[in-house]
Amino acid sequence: MKTFDYAKADSPEAAVAGGGRFIAGGTNLLDLMKLQIETPEKLIDISRLDLADIEERDDGGLTIGALVPNSDLAADPRVIAKYEVLSRALLAGASGQLRNKATTGGNLLQRTRCYYFYDTATACNKRTPGSGCDARGGFNRILAVLGTSEHCIATHPGDMPVAMRALDATILTLKPDGDRRRISIHDFYRLPGDTPEIETVLEPGELITHVELPAPVEGAKHIYRKVRDRASYAFALVSVAGVVKVEGGKIASAALAFGGLGPMPWRDAAVEAALVGKAPSSEAFAAAAEALVADARGFGHNDFKIPLVKRTLIACLRDLTA
Repeated sequence: MKTFDYAKADSPEAAVAGGGRFIAGGTNLLDLMKLQIETPEKLIDISRLDLADIEERDDGGLTIGALVPNSDLAADPRVIAKYEVLSRALLAGASGQLRNKATTGGNLLQRTRCYYFYDTATACNKRTPGSGCDARGGFNRILAVLGTSEHCIATHPGDMPVAMRALDATILTLKPDGDRRRISIHDFYRLPGDTPEIETVLEPGELITHVELPAPVEGAKHIYRKVRDRASYAFALVSVAGVVKVEGGKIASAALAFGGLGPMPWRDAAVEAALVGKAPSSEAFAAAAEALVADARGFGHNDFKIPLVKRTLIACLRDLTA
């Protein structure tokens, strides 16, 4: 690990004025620093900021501080009762020890687990822009089948952000010039294109302070299903976060997001359009699954993800509409 400066911030304003990388739980960043994939010159410790509360708003939604630990968020009674998909997604991620340290803001920024990103002896445009992508012709079993580019086929590794995309979360930030932004999670992540090293729309020095969830959909069923190589402490091969409401024998609303498929928590309006207004049926579920993978492309070892996510989605839809 290379040497770096370290400072503690006592307010969000002091943090963004500090001119360094933010660290709180450090569950991903410290690993990256040990491998010299990330080499910040200065760390700003934000772990003591007053951003660890979960508050219910007048509109029925929740405001979640960026420093709320994953374990606390998963166990919050309001999250369990109204946003079950989020609690289930959080509990499907990492280990108990990691969930105690990982934070809401940091989890949104978790970086890919692509083997080639972590191996500094290989070419990786995400780690070293312009160096190439050895993953395309290499062992790519866990990598993306949607949203890729010729420069990168890495996947987003998270569980919590997948659920938050299904819940239409909004991310609140503070910039070094004092401006505050509200960013829909649908606009927060970027496709790799020819700059895969830029993964979000955050600007340099911009701090995530809170995440807002809208009021829950009354009467909807929630599900989070994660298919992985072992029962715990493994990243998703594919995952499905779903919030679906059936009313009068028809699907009144459907919010479906997917992990393990693309470089960001994936959501496709065509999938939901294939369901809303239809009576639950094998034909409607199959149409949604086909819409999801219409543009999917495997790279050899990860071809299996395409039929796997179709089967997983159909099984989730059966449970959500039963």
